[in-house]
Amino acid sequence: MSPALGFFGWIIVGGLAGWIGSKIMKTDEQMGLFLNIVVGVVGGLLGGWVLGLVGLGGSTGSWILSFITCLIGACLLLWIVGLVTKKK
Repeated sequence: MSPALGFFGWIIVGGLAGWIGSKIMKTDEQMGLFLNIVVGVVGGLLGGWVLGLVGLGGSTGSWILSFITCLIGACLLLWIVGLVTKKK
C-alpha cells in the first residue's frame, strides 16, 4: 500500500479488504476484527509483492488500487493458510 494512506489508511483499507477477503474465501466465521485487519494489511504487502512480480506494480496511492491490492493479497494469504492448515 502507499505510504500516503498513513497508519489509519492501512487499518481501514486493510480491515475492509481482510473482511471482504474472508467472506470470499468463506473463513469469516473463524475471524474477528483484529484478524481481518491483520489479514488485510499482510495481504496488502503480499499483494503488492505479487503484483510487482507480474509487472503490475501494485497500488499507486489511490484508495481503490490499494484496496484491490489488499483484497487480492488477503485472498491469496487465506488460501495459503487454508492449504497449510488443512486437515487430512
